[in-house]
Amino acid sequence: MTTDGPKLRHEWIHVAYAETSRMTETYGFVGSQGTVNLEGLLIEPAARRSRTVFLLMHPSSTLQLLPLPEALAREGHSVLCMGSRYAKNDTALVFEKVALDLGACVRHAREQLGFERIVLLGWSGGGSLALFYQAQAERPDVIATPAGDPVDLAAAGLQPADAVILEAAHRSRARCLADWIDPSVLDEHDPDRRDVRFDLYSPDLPVRPPYPADWLTEYRAAQLARVRRITATVEETLETLRRRGTAEVERPFVTHRTMADPRFLDATIDPNERVIGTCYLGVPETVNTGPVGLGRFSTLRAWLSQWSLDHSRADGETCAARIRAPLLAIEHAADDAVPQPDIGLMHAAAAGKDKTMHRIAGANHYFKGQPAQLAESVRLITAWAGARGS
Repeated sequence: MTTDGPKLRHEWIHVAYAETSRMTETYGFVGSQGTVNLEGLLIEPAARRSRTVFLLMHPSSTLQLLPLPEALAREGHSVLCMGSRYAKNDTALVFEKVALDLGACVRHAREQLGFERIVLLGWSGGGSLALFYQAQAERPDVIATPAGDPVDLAAAGLQPADAVILEAAHRSRARCLADWIDPSVLDEHDPDRRDVRFDLYSPDLPVRPPYPADWLTEYRAAQLARVRRITATVEETLETLRRRGTAEVERPFVTHRTMADPRFLDATIDPNERVIGTCYLGVPETVNTGPVGLGRFSTLRAWLSQWSLDHSRADGETCAARIRAPLLAIEHAADDAVPQPDIGLMHAAAAGKDKTMHRIAGANHYFKGQPAQLAESVRLITAWAGARGS
């Protein structure tokens, strides 16, 4: 990370608001007592505060340690990185509640910190979140979660952002899981029972890269079928708990083997400049069974809101079609996480007339070891925002 530019000020930000819930979702001495607590970091030049703030939130991570926020601040911008209530633990994550979290941060940035303009900067999983939030702020219509729990975004008074930036962003967590999940698993309780036809890392797999088109079609269909089998079980379990009428209202579960996308082994699938045989989390075969795989630990409600293709509303392409705010989309040409088409599809879907797309050659997902690509991103964002009064 560069240290050139003005001296920076780093300020811890705390946003809190009241909320009642039937159960405790997040661990904490206050979070279980009717209050949502959000933490973040405001990074800005020490000498002055900008009129505009770039606001970053990821559904389940924190972003202040990415290279981009500090690089933007050294260019003279104010950058606010906020964590959702589910920061670093997405087990119980419900997107509708994350939208409320982001709404509280937008309001805090305007009313407490005094920023005149808010630009949502959606990085990676933050992209579909930013679009979901903006769609509900511009045209709210969600009044309950996919599990049927009341979460009234229409009555929440979500304040629209003034613009949205997507960088290295995928269309949705649900789409990523559907592309990455291992379709060879035959028994959700015994991941060693597998169909050798689709066991991607097995030496007995009947095909090799570049994978035949007909096999890949069957593989993708098997992935979708597995996701939908899990969804059906989730819905059945929720209904069983409701019928019982007891104090048991939720249940966690494990989804095994969720990093088996042939794209990471075959450069002809969604081709870009990524390094084959690896992914943003490391060696795909290792990640497939590791503890940080997508959807590895989940609750019933979180699965429907976050991981189910048929239920999750935080779909970037769908939400982009609902927003009118100016949009900047930046594709990382060597992205080793996000499928190559995703940024372009969201850009094309955006309903607003003011939309721009750029591609940064050679950029991997995190700008790891890439100061030149990082600097290009800062230049693109600065020029685009400046042309729009930010």
